[in-house]
Amino acid sequence: MKEKWHLPTSIAPWEFVQGVQQITGRDSKYCAQLLWQRGIRDLDQLPGFLDAALYQPTNASAFGMEMEWAIARLKQARDRAEKVTIWGDFDADGITSTSVLWDGLGQFFPQHLQLDYYIPNRMTESHGLNCPGIARLGSAETKLIVTCDTGSTNLEEIAYARSLGIEIIITDHHTLPDTRPEVTAIINPRYFEQSHPLYNLSGVAVAYKLVEALYEALPDLPLQPIENLLDLVAIGLIADLVELKGDCRYLAQVGIQQLRKQVNPATMTRPGVAKLLDLCKRNGDRPTDISFGLGPRINAVSRIHGDASFCVELLTSKDEQRCNYLAEEAELANARRKSLQKDTIKQVTKKLEQLDLSTTSVIVLEDPQWQGGVLGLAAGQIAQEYGRPTVLLSRDVSLKDSLGIARNAPTPHEIMARGSARSVNGIDLYQLVKSQSNLLHRFGGHPFAAGLSLPLANLDLFREGINQQLRQQTNIAEMMPQIDIDLVVTVADLGEDLFKELRQLEPYGMGNPVPKLLIKDCWFKNPWNKNIQDNRGQKIEYIKTTFQIGDDSSNQGFPGLWWGHYKDEIPVTGKWDAIAELDFNTFSKRYEIRLVTLGLAANDSSRNSALNQTHQLIDRRSTPQVLDNLEVPPEQASFLQQCPDNWGKICREYQQALKGDRSLVLAYEAASIDAMAIWQQLVGIAKYLSRTQKSVTKSQIQAKLNLSDRAFDLGLKALSDVGLTAKLQGNQYYFDLITNNIDINSNNSLDSFLSIIQEENFQQQYFYQVPLSTINQQLLVNN
Repeated sequence: MKEKWHLPTSIAPWEFVQGVQQITGRDSKYCAQLLWQRGIRDLDQLPGFLDAALYQPTNASAFGMEMEWAIARLKQARDRAEKVTIWGDFDADGITSTSVLWDGLGQFFPQHLQLDYYIPNRMTESHGLNCPGIARLGSAETKLIVTCDTGSTNLEEIAYARSLGIEIIITDHHTLPDTRPEVTAIINPRYFEQSHPLYNLSGVAVAYKLVEALYEALPDLPLQPIENLLDLVAIGLIADLVELKGDCRYLAQVGIQQLRKQVNPATMTRPGVAKLLDLCKRNGDRPTDISFGLGPRINAVSRIHGDASFCVELLTSKDEQRCNYLAEEAELANARRKSLQKDTIKQVTKKLEQLDLSTTSVIVLEDPQWQGGVLGLAAGQIAQEYGRPTVLLSRDVSLKDSLGIARNAPTPHEIMARGSARSVNGIDLYQLVKSQSNLLHRFGGHPFAAGLSLPLANLDLFREGINQQLRQQTNIAEMMPQIDIDLVVTVADLGEDLFKELRQLEPYGMGNPVPKLLIKDCWFKNPWNKNIQDNRGQKIEYIKTTFQIGDDSSNQGFPGLWWGHYKDEIPVTGKWDAIAELDFNTFSKRYEIRLVTLGLAANDSSRNSALNQTHQLIDRRSTPQVLDNLEVPPEQASFLQQCPDNWGKICREYQQALKGDRSLVLAYEAASIDAMAIWQQLVGIAKYLSRTQKSVTKSQIQAKLNLSDRAFDLGLKALSDVGLTAKLQGNQYYFDLITNNIDINSNNSLDSFLSIIQEENFQQQYFYQVPLSTINQQLLVNN
């Protein structure tokens, strides 16, 4: 789907740039511009933002009486030798939260004797507390449950635990219920104001704060420094969808410092983390080592196996041999996850072809064959691509009741649809889903992501209701993916200096995303794609394409890659505008860009020359009022008595009327270059669809390439002449490649296609892009 590119409009004042450079001690114009655009403008607080050593973290006592009640109950449990169970979650934030409490509380409670943990199964239990699990803990004589990354809204399950004589301390960061749960303590930063430095803490950071408070209350008992937990905190923080602001950013910064130690045998304390870093070829010194390396591998275990309990052992065990084995298992799970995710995206895209997106504000799709473990990832990808909140559901046919007791096969009204939702463009997903709570079995989450389940019989009502709710808030016509561009750079700017400057703002994450760089008027060479392989050498159905990017600023190309795309999607002719992220590949030991998207260059050199001039072509038939607003006297304008049938004739035949200025000629030549580039892209699309046997609608191709109906028809004819035939089934076009040896420049219909593209591009530029206020001379066409 075509996305909207948004360029920054706010320019950092020179005084601010100077202030940033004084603080950083280096040339930091790009860094200053990013800070200014993102609202980080207080130079007095900037040192603490850039350097964790200069930040004053908030003490755990800020949680007030809730923290005091929690610590008092933990001390009581220790004194009474009561059994304590950590109730965690199966995603990366939940796993690291459990690991922090396992290691941290393990300094005060004997592990496996007085302290254990419980991780729900993603496939059979889903997020949050559940009554069957609580019942098992009651049978095992648990007296106190400490949740992490979950529990705030599980009111029914909390009441059930109380009926069994089990008390609960909640540590969580998800949305709060309307009334305080009846628990011993609830430690949740959502009780703070949004401006509070603790407000954005994720589950692992809240768990860390509980351990921090216990360390302060019983300082003589711990044998390990609390700082040893910070690498786990960083992994969970960066892997989760939370804004890295305030203490959240501070903990991520100091956590990465601790994470770096795991690659050095002399300082390594977590052999499992060290092995994971080795498998994903990372050094542990970048937030991307977590977001693209550790996080996906931890998450993949529950997505593939359901049970992720061994991940706590992987992150906390000191047994190197055991950790190596578990890390290999996580690596294989991640490889299978990639393949499964790609397959699910294909199926979702096929279903979307049957939807009318012009009337759809929230995408809600269900399929009984989808595996729930990857639905959140797929929903996030679809939401970004289509610019709409996305809910993807599979079916959960449970043969047990809420207490885990077997029952008869469910009726249609008892079949549950369960899945994940992801948001986009700042839409509060939690409130959106909550608006349909009367149709749901259960749900939870935060503004960016949610999990939910509902009776399958309610699905149509849910789909209709949630779409109607968002339509009341948002104009569907304006819903399209938006990419916020941070900086405009050239290929010559790419490399070590720019990378080091931008790195000053790390860690990147929610609220401080990886900078998107716009590279204008660039070209591509040597595209090549291949399937990636797992650690056993087996190919995975997940593709990446490498290439070289260049522009007029540099004689040398710069390496790049595009995940999930084929080489046919990289144009090798014409000039393009590209949006990318700059990164350092620790495996290849080189700087490279990760391509985000690309589009036809709006400002190649010839077109710049034309558009910087001050001419406007006006058709007097459709705009007679323009004559009354000419900025030059009519006698100085040139009148044509007959309308030329080709805009090129205007450029060629009336150059004298334009006093020898070749701007229109150059613009027409620029349109010719664009026409050939569009043809190249159309061929690439047709070849890709032929190879993958995917289909596409006419409107999708038109939106992608900005084609009129006439241009579309001529394009299909030109494709047919080179051996790429189109078949229309319903509203879907399928393409077949008749021969592998096609010559895209040998085409009887190509001239007609290029001509109409050339005409339309030229007219659009001069009717819609040059403001009337800049007219110095008018070329008036009479007919």
